[in-house]
Amino acid sequence: MQLFYNPNLSEKTSEFTFSEEESKHIVRVLRKKELDTLSITNGKGLLFTAEITLANAKRCKAKVIALEKKHKKKNWLHIAVAPTKNNDRYEWFLEKATEIGVDEITPIICDHSERKIIKQERLEKVIQSAMKQSLQCYLPKFNSVISYKDFIKKEHQGLLFIAHCEKAEKVELKRRAAADKDITILIGPEGDFSATEIKKAYNSNFLPVSLGENRLRTETAALVACTTVAMINQ
Repeated sequence: MQLFYNPNLSEKTSEFTFSEEESKHIVRVLRKKELDTLSITNGKGLLFTAEITLANAKRCKAKVIALEKKHKKKNWLHIAVAPTKNNDRYEWFLEKATEIGVDEITPIICDHSERKIIKQERLEKVIQSAMKQSLQCYLPKFNSVISYKDFIKKEHQGLLFIAHCEKAEKVELKRRAAADKDITILIGPEGDFSATEIKKAYNSNFLPVSLGENRLRTETAALVACTTVAMINQ
C-alpha cells in the first residue's frame, strides 16, 4: 500500500485532481491507469480509497469510492525541541518521531541555541513524507519557531516535563509519564538549557525528568522521549 496526502479532502469530497507533481508520480513512476485505486489521507484521520478516472501525468483525476475514519489515540504528545546545529539531524528526528507517533512539535530558540532559523516548508515536507511512509492518517502539528521565553509563557495542558543535563533531583520519564495523558516535554539545544531557562520551567510547573544515564544529543534525547511515551501508551 502506498499512501498519498491531500489536506483539502473532506467527508464531502467526491472527486478531486492530484497536483502536477503527484500526477506525474502516479502515472509515470507508479504506472497507474484508469480504474486503478489509490489510498489518500487528509492528515486529519480520514482515509480515502479513490479510483482513477483520468490517468494524465499533469492532471490525474480520481473519484472517492470508499471512506474510513481512523481511530485517534487518547493521549497527545507535544515535543518542544531546539533546532540542532546540523539541520540533517533535526530532519532525522522529525522523520522518526512522526513514524513513532508524535502529535505536535515546536522548534524553540534557547539561550544556547546555535541555529535560530529553520526552513519551515522543507521540514513540513519531511513530516508529511514520514506520515505517508508509515501509513498514518494523522499529520503531526508542526508549529512555527518560537523563543523559549515566549513558549514558556503559553498555557500548556497535561503533564509538563523538562529534560536537562544539570545536576538535580530527577525522576525517569518512564516513571513520571502516564498512559492516556497529554504530555509536553522540553528538550534543549546542544549546549543544554541555561540555568535561567531551567528555573523558568520549574516556575511554570515543568518537572525535571531523566532520559537515562548517558548524555544524549538533542535529537536523540527528543526521540527517546517520544519512544518512552509511545511505549507507555501501547
